[in-house]
Amino acid sequence: MVFSSLEFIFIFLPAFLTVYALTPSRYKNAILFGGSIIFYSMGVLNNPIYILLFLLTILFNYIIGEFIGHSRRGSRLWLTIGIVFNFWWLIFFKYTGFIFSNINTIFRADLPMRNIVLPIGISFYTFQNVSYIIDVYRRKAKPETSFIRYGAYISMFPQLIAGPIVTYETVAKQLKHRSHSIRRLNDGLMTFTIGLGYKVLIANEIGGLWKDIGTIGYSSISTKLAWLGVFAYSFQLYFDFCGYSLMAIGLGRIMGFDIPRNFNYPYLSVTMTEFWRRWHITLGSWFREYIYIPLGGNRHGDKKTVRNFFIVWLFTGLWHGASWNFVIWGMVLFGLLMLERFVIGDFLNRYKLIGHLYMFIVIPVTWLIFAVTDFHQLGVYFTRLIPFLPERSDVILARDYVKYWGIYAKTFIAAIVLSTRIPEKIYKKIKGSPFCAILLLVVFWLCVYRMYKGMDDPFMYFRF
Repeated sequence: MVFSSLEFIFIFLPAFLTVYALTPSRYKNAILFGGSIIFYSMGVLNNPIYILLFLLTILFNYIIGEFIGHSRRGSRLWLTIGIVFNFWWLIFFKYTGFIFSNINTIFRADLPMRNIVLPIGISFYTFQNVSYIIDVYRRKAKPETSFIRYGAYISMFPQLIAGPIVTYETVAKQLKHRSHSIRRLNDGLMTFTIGLGYKVLIANEIGGLWKDIGTIGYSSISTKLAWLGVFAYSFQLYFDFCGYSLMAIGLGRIMGFDIPRNFNYPYLSVTMTEFWRRWHITLGSWFREYIYIPLGGNRHGDKKTVRNFFIVWLFTGLWHGASWNFVIWGMVLFGLLMLERFVIGDFLNRYKLIGHLYMFIVIPVTWLIFAVTDFHQLGVYFTRLIPFLPERSDVILARDYVKYWGIYAKTFIAAIVLSTRIPEKIYKKIKGSPFCAILLLVVFWLCVYRMYKGMDDPFMYFRF
């Protein structure tokens, strides 16, 4: 069950919010915990054992947090046990096939390969559990005394499946005392509707071009269509994930939580350094807080700073997927960030037009490495993207881009405009007016119609 589905919008959400609204404040966390487990269960019906795994990780980390918080000498040991426990499950489910495949290739072994299904949301709830026990160890947070409150924090369905990654410290006070009002309800519903529009009307629509190119075959597209395709994928990924994050923030606000912002117009950046401060902000904060700074950050000279960046971006690549293309993607980003840090960053920030032109090329190229897991197909696509590379091709229609631009032009224009701050400025001026209410109602019912017609694709970040 996904947010952009009729089942969620017209069955689960109204039922949950009705029960939640009628429940006294002291029991709302229990309703949130129970409702979130039901929500999660709907996504793992084919693998019900994952529900028990999820509940086990919540119980285990709750207990470990208690041990760490009340242990004077053994807290480091309990922290180590907690970190190993959490990452063991993530490594087992997400990376076993990748590890075995590489062992078989390198050593010509014959280790058995099993198709292990990745539990939904494990990358996200693992990071939240680990951040909690580390913060308790650091004395940044007190150990949670209520299992129900801790369960509500980890399982909170608005951000359970694909973030934003919420640290315990961010919502600790709201778990105990949070306010509910018509204004928060209204703001939450509007934010949810905007996110739904991003997902259904922009991401799903423009993603059709990327699917069309895959159907045609990379070797049969022209250079102009190849560039159109990577721009389409770039917009699809942004509006898909940003849309989900906005829906999560909106739902959180309805329930009295202030879930942190996850995107800040990343496509307006002039450097890749700036881009990754604006894209998936909560993931970047997690890596900075729990890996980069503990390694020493930039406090011990350039060599160790480079080493620390390398480790962070190696992990960032692997976090996104168990495939070598994600490792290469992470290393390409590491290289660009170091190039900007030591060579061209000041120049790009000074001459912003050049910076925007630089990002105009770099963003879609890096997302291409992210998108195509097959190296042969990735190489074929690059021969299309860069026409002077040597190529072996099928029949290419030189004006194929004309057809697809005609189909997707309106969505491209909408995506470009919505990637800027212009709509946000307009929204702030009209927010609260009848016109704004009517506009959002139109967006909502257009989304419902598109979902009814089958445009309710799963969110792209669910697979991570």
